Amino acid sequence: MIKKKIAFVTGGYSGEAEVSYNSAKTISANVDRELFDVYTIDIRKDGWWHVSENGSLSPVDKNDFSIVSGSEKINFDAVLIGIHGTPGEDGKLQGYFDMIGIPYTTCDASVSALTFNKRFTVAVAAFSGIAVSRSLHFYKGEAIDVQDIASRLNFPLFVKPANGGSSIGMSKVPDIAGLPAALEKAFREDTQVLVEEFIEGREFTVGVCRLKDEVITLPLTEVISENYFFDYEAKYHGKSKEITPAELEENKAELIRDTAKKIYRTFNCRGVIRIDFIFNEADGKPYMLEINTVPGQSAASVVPQQVRALGWNLKDFYTGLIEAALSGH
Repeated sequence: MIKKKIAFVTGGYSGEAEVSYNSAKTISANVDRELFDVYTIDIRKDGWWHVSENGSLSPVDKNDFSIVSGSEKINFDAVLIGIHGTPGEDGKLQGYFDMIGIPYTTCDASVSALTFNKRFTVAVAAFSGIAVSRSLHFYKGEAIDVQDIASRLNFPLFVKPANGGSSIGMSKVPDIAGLPAALEKAFREDTQVLVEEFIEGREFTVGVCRLKDEVITLPLTEVISENYFFDYEAKYHGKSKEITPAELEENKAELIRDTAKKIYRTFNCRGVIRIDFIFNEADGKPYMLEINTVPGQSAASVVPQQVRALGWNLKDFYTGLIEAALSGH
């Protein structure tokens, strides 16, 4: 059997590159080398580099995304995308790969770009009948009246960059006095900011993927954060408790799973995504918070937890994702 040549891309141009490198350790250790020849590609601001097994760097030819290994030119059959943030999660790389005709493991360029913007994501979700929090959207440089915000939304509020992930630049604001600092913090990360109402309830997150043309939900995880919301500290510095599988009545769990599948289909997703929800006990609805099209894959990350809870191993899981990309699904 001739092995398929797979480019595993990591790194990125944003502050989330650190998260990408942590995910890379898990992914690289669990891709089946008996089925695939895997080449690590580190995409950085100073260049796109093939990282050899001994750590040496050689440039990627961006004309056709090829490399030279020894005396052999390597063209790739598919790309396994492991970049969090830009350019691997916001559609830029996906558009490039579409143009040169190389399949990849994530959502396509348009879906990646749409879901990378939290405001656009909740707007499409709401239009499709999916419950979301009430929110306001602001652009950098426009006049923002905090009194107007306070009159239109109920505190506490979340203030977050509209684009980006890993909850960088996010704040929970209990009253109007905290809005100016929270807006300033969010605008340091992005030119667009989302201000949304807090929803009382339990926080759940679930991985969803399409394998062999079937949309599958992984076991739910409940997130209990010391900071009362799942911010960067909670996600990556151990300031949260994650219970996988979540302890939840089956009818409620099924409602979240069905909503997650609806979201996956509504947004025409591919590969594995992670969707965050708040389940509001008062009205019995799961409220979608956001969609992550390149979810974290470090050993302690949610999706690997959920894969293991389902009784799968990561090697078979990544094989399924790569084969789905190769088959056009």
